[in-house]
Amino acid sequence: MPHLSEKEKSGCRRLLELLPLDDVFALKDTVTNRLIAVESREEAIEAILAYSQDAEEFLKRKKVHRDAIFKYLAREGVTMSPNSEKHQLIKRTVEFWSSEEISAHERKLDILGEPADGLSDLAALGKQFCLWFFCLLNSQNPSQVRSTQDWGPQHFWPDVSLQLHLSTGEQRSEEFSGAEIVSQRLQALAAHERLLFCPNLEAHGLKCVSSAHGLVVVGVAGTIHRDDVFLGIFEEIFGLIRSPTENNRWKIKMVKLKVEAQGGITDRPPAVSFRSTELLSLCD
Repeated sequence: MPHLSEKEKSGCRRLLELLPLDDVFALKDTVTNRLIAVESREEAIEAILAYSQDAEEFLKRKKVHRDAIFKYLAREGVTMSPNSEKHQLIKRTVEFWSSEEISAHERKLDILGEPADGLSDLAALGKQFCLWFFCLLNSQNPSQVRSTQDWGPQHFWPDVSLQLHLSTGEQRSEEFSGAEIVSQRLQALAAHERLLFCPNLEAHGLKCVSSAHGLVVVGVAGTIHRDDVFLGIFEEIFGLIRSPTENNRWKIKMVKLKVEAQGGITDRPPAVSFRSTELLSLCD
């Protein structure tokens, strides 16, 4: 009898955590033919995994909703068009589980504490940072599973600056300075405004450059959602500098975030609008 690989089981568990409890129990009944009695979500999930023959069969189940698969992929840093159909999401999920790609969770990512130099492969550093940052930020949204890591000012330099530009029918700009207030304002986007950020970490959605003085600038673009509703696109620029007094941890020195509401979904993935040579000048 075919069975799920360990990576598939791990992925299925995290996906099942996104489903309502009633759907998890209903799925358990379907998969086990009502032969297994359980008393908790955890027991139901383990029964589903034990009796599922392969990943595609699991993903095709009616109770494994399209929106849950989309949210799962977004949390893992796998970018898909918001109007992707379920069969497209299933195909990409199966590919992800069978590939050598490593998710933010499996990586147990602590990019800000990474001891290695990190500058030999800027693209990898930028991608790991974005996986860590947006997974942590999205976990502040009440609709998401909480991260095991703590959001807070400890990830920012004391004099960090934030420039926030909002285009939602009217233009609005906000500026903040200081680790505590910048941390709180960014957290509020997810915790109070219930926004979910889905970064495009492929092709033109991510750009990274470094200066001779150790500053790393990461530019990333993506889509913004509230629950299952597409709201628009974002472009965010981060300036990162290591802290020599904290084991060379990367900490955020500067953030520029532009949010633009859109009435409809386009098939073109969001892209960073700045050329690589322009990114460093944004930190001046």
